[in-house]
Amino acid sequence: MRKQVLFAFMLLTAIFASGQSPEKEYFKKEYIKNVMNKAAEWQILHPKHVQNDWTNGAFYAGMFAAWETTKSPAIYKAMMDMGEDSVHWRPYHRWYHADDIVIGQTYIDLYRIEKDRKMIQPTIDTVKKLFANPYPTRGIEVIKWWWCDALFMGPPTLVKLGVTLNDPTYFKYNDQYFKESYDLLYDKEEKLFARDLGYVIKNDGKDRYEANGKKIFWSRGNGWVMGGLVRVLQELPKKYPNRPFYENLYKEMAARILSLQQEDGLWRASLLDPASYPGGEVSGSGFFCYALAWGINNKLLDKKTYLPAVKKAWVSLVNCVNEEGRVGWVQPVGADPRKNFDADSWEVYGTGAFLLAGSEIIKLK
Repeated sequence: MRKQVLFAFMLLTAIFASGQSPEKEYFKKEYIKNVMNKAAEWQILHPKHVQNDWTNGAFYAGMFAAWETTKSPAIYKAMMDMGEDSVHWRPYHRWYHADDIVIGQTYIDLYRIEKDRKMIQPTIDTVKKLFANPYPTRGIEVIKWWWCDALFMGPPTLVKLGVTLNDPTYFKYNDQYFKESYDLLYDKEEKLFARDLGYVIKNDGKDRYEANGKKIFWSRGNGWVMGGLVRVLQELPKKYPNRPFYENLYKEMAARILSLQQEDGLWRASLLDPASYPGGEVSGSGFFCYALAWGINNKLLDKKTYLPAVKKAWVSLVNCVNEEGRVGWVQPVGADPRKNFDADSWEVYGTGAFLLAGSEIIKLK
């Protein structure tokens, strides 16, 4: 509890010390562009992982959104250098793993501008292997997307390919894999996704409940899902027969996420046990802010209901960016809420989530 109070105090101190009114400054278009460019440029100068790793897949998703928003030549060059020079437009090394094709989303977005087939052919080849082969396991049949993060990594890549190539086969496979994951991981009572099959198949003797007795639902994991749903809905044709499934799931989750926002505007690492975790977690909160703002902008969510929450989230997110542009309060790489973090904790996907949020905040009217 003391850490939560300290976190809230630090946010308020930053707001007042800046001499700016969030309502007047943080929502001005030039301010949003400036803080997005600042965060993107800091992250460009501080690489942390292999460029086509899943962490950077989320980062470059935010980078492309930032470029669409600011038209920064530095951001565009960084994306092209990553694809052309660093990884030669290749996904990461596992054809069967959704984490390793998330970078393909950025390749596809850049291909739509550059029109150079070499930018997407390795992703196409990898996805075809995914379609043709079962997930490799030790004799145990496992669905393709058995962890909820995969719903940010895989579905937008498949749907973007389907749109780009005008091939609905990609939509069909996405529907199949997404529905399998939904059936396995989605808790229809809580309206949240379990992190992975280990939280629904309890055969290892591990405790699957928080200190308050609630089920474990990871903030960033559900943030991945919400962000992935947005990116699928951005692409799917309006008259696509299965589009209502994704829209309904998005709206159902949005209402639940709204109810779990904390007073400081952010969400905790564990959604149902906020008292046990220190401070707001920026990567999950960034994805939620992005997803809810997108819903307002695209008239899937009621503006009167959701706008106050989105604005509160954005103010807190901005105040987690330091003077250099580093996005802090990001939980490290992990698979559950338990890893600690603080103002100095940063990760590339935290910056990606922040940039995605800013790309929708600037469109609010």
